[in-house]
Amino acid sequence: MKRSMTLFAAGALSLSGWATQALADEVTEQIELGLELYQGDEYGAAITELEFAISDIRKLMSSRIAETFPDPPEGWSAAEVNTSGGGGAAAMFGGGGSMLEREYRQEGGEGRLTAQLMIDNPMIQAMSAMFSNPALIAAQPNMERIRIGRESAILKWDAANGSAEASFLMDGRILMQVNGSGLASEEPAVSLLKAWDLDAVREHSAR
Repeated sequence: MKRSMTLFAAGALSLSGWATQALADEVTEQIELGLELYQGDEYGAAITELEFAISDIRKLMSSRIAETFPDPPEGWSAAEVNTSGGGGAAAMFGGGGSMLEREYRQEGGEGRLTAQLMIDNPMIQAMSAMFSNPALIAAQPNMERIRIGRESAILKWDAANGSAEASFLMDGRILMQVNGSGLASEEPAVSLLKAWDLDAVREHSAR
């Protein structure tokens, strides 16, 4: 059974890579056609073609960022990354920002985790002051600073409800957050946040 699942996963990954390459080739064709239309003074048609190219590039970036989400911890399972939040993959990196998320379930338990990644989302600005102000953190009940490498993150843990919220702000515009419920401790949420591939997130979300 494990071998069948491994072969299935390998096949799915191969198919995903083929689809990504096909989309990349289509983007090249769209840009070339847009340039040709522009040089022919067909400005309206050129804009339309280039807008399609930009939309497809955003989809490619979104799929790359989805690959940075942590694998499920031992004893947990995970769903596919949802890239449809906040207006869809086509809205990724647009003026209003967007959000990707992945659900995790504890096997044989009540634990649930939701990992979210927001980029250039308006709500990030509202939260950014919290990360750089120790007084604000101290004033919030059940909230404390934690470390992600040498950088600061924020943990809110409510033992009575078994709920956790671990948040990390990168470069002032990328918010990674893990929300948990039905937890015996804050550890699953914190560990999942720390398992994120931060270098890959930064690389694939660069402007």
